[in-house]
Amino acid sequence: MKLTYIYHSGYAIEGDGFTIIIDYFKDSDENKNDGIVHKELLKNKGKLYVLCTHSHHDHFNKEILKWKWEHPNVIYIFSKDILKHRKAKERDAIYLDKSDTYTDETLSIKAYGSTDLGVSFLIKIANKTIFHAGDLNNWHWNEESTKEEIEEAENFYQDELTLLSNEVKHLDLAMFPIDPRLGKDYMKGAEQFISAIQTDILSPMHFGEEYGKAVAFKDYAENKGCRFISWKERGESISF
Repeated sequence: MKLTYIYHSGYAIEGDGFTIIIDYFKDSDENKNDGIVHKELLKNKGKLYVLCTHSHHDHFNKEILKWKWEHPNVIYIFSKDILKHRKAKERDAIYLDKSDTYTDETLSIKAYGSTDLGVSFLIKIANKTIFHAGDLNNWHWNEESTKEEIEEAENFYQDELTLLSNEVKHLDLAMFPIDPRLGKDYMKGAEQFISAIQTDILSPMHFGEEYGKAVAFKDYAENKGCRFISWKERGESISF
């Protein structure tokens, strides 16, 4: 299979007869006609799964609803908060809330929790187990938050991580936020994640243009036996 970094939390996974695009916000090029989604991925044969973890503008772009006119076999799977916030209509997608599942002959998806809006997605396809965290993370700003706010954020995250790790012991691939805007503890959520769940490959998200700060997680990941993907630009791909 092939993993492609699109931008922010946007990723594509390609395999035999399928393409999965998750949390599309912008294409890999500012001129979207030159970006990897419009130039290549929407032209792939086979099934196209378009997943969205929640309704925040940097994870959900209404443009994706037009892709059904460009690709003959699109399946939309969205978090239920997108319907709740009227970003899409009921007929537009299959909507999952926490603990809901979707299964067909190609893949299965289970929605897990988030520490922000929406859900995270566990995807099983072609003998691989893949996790896209959406906005599941240990979201606290240590330098700005009160002790009580930090404790609340920590407990919220640990509760969701425990629910996930009780059911999921191993991941072939995880896409997880490493967001430098959080300050000195910006890698903490990812550290806790790969300490709780054996993860073969971790790919960072939510880092904007801060490639160097995202890559700083590599040493910790590799000490845990986890391959870390050090992206250098949008549109890059790896095989896994």
